Amino acid sequence: MKIFNYKRVPYAEIRAFSVHILTASGSFLAFLGVVAAAEMRFVDMFWWLGLALLVDGIDGPIARKVRVKEVLPNWSGDTLDNIIDYVTYVLLPAFALYQSGMIGEPWSFVAAGLIVVSSAIYYADMGMKTDEYFFSGFPVVWNMLIFTLFVIDASATTALVVVLASVFLTFLPIHFLHPVRVKRLRPLNLAVFLLWCGFGGYALLLHFNSPTWVVIGMIVSGLYLYVIGGVLQFFPALGRRD
Repeated sequence: MKIFNYKRVPYAEIRAFSVHILTASGSFLAFLGVVAAAEMRFVDMFWWLGLALLVDGIDGPIARKVRVKEVLPNWSGDTLDNIIDYVTYVLLPAFALYQSGMIGEPWSFVAAGLIVVSSAIYYADMGMKTDEYFFSGFPVVWNMLIFTLFVIDASATTALVVVLASVFLTFLPIHFLHPVRVKRLRPLNLAVFLLWCGFGGYALLLHFNSPTWVVIGMIVSGLYLYVIGGVLQFFPALGRRD
């Protein structure tokens, strides 16, 4: 038995560490996004961010499947994930907002600065998730919000209001949805999230020359994802099966 266990340990460690490498690959995708944004290729940048979001969605279940925390207790997947998330969810979208000049000068710079500072503080909040896996406060998903502003070709005023409101809501105990982990209305939440992804992907294929129905679909699905957490918070019986 000892020889058998000895042979299995290295394989288990390699398999577990490969999950960390998968998570870390998000940093390279973010770097490619930075290069694209610096060259004003925002369509390419959001494709890279989309791939990073895909990696972020699959690395957790894989990590739990291969028991990464047990096999490699000295390597923190949570810390690595937070680092990658800050770059892909916050820093790069903020840079895209600034680089695009969407809000004009100097407000694009001011808005980007507010995003990165408020988000850094949010990541230090140990109580950012509720028992039902809602986020408490706007969950700094700036990649989704800034992307939506690009798709709908938001005016400077609209973009500024949305950014300032979201920064403010970061520090309020208002619930925001996690479309996968929240159980209440999960089928509907997932369906709306997939619709949002579909509208966004089609807009990227069109290089943001989106027809009206795509813009409307993006706005409606985006608003649902933005407010449904607060709605469920203020109507606690809604969506419960028990």
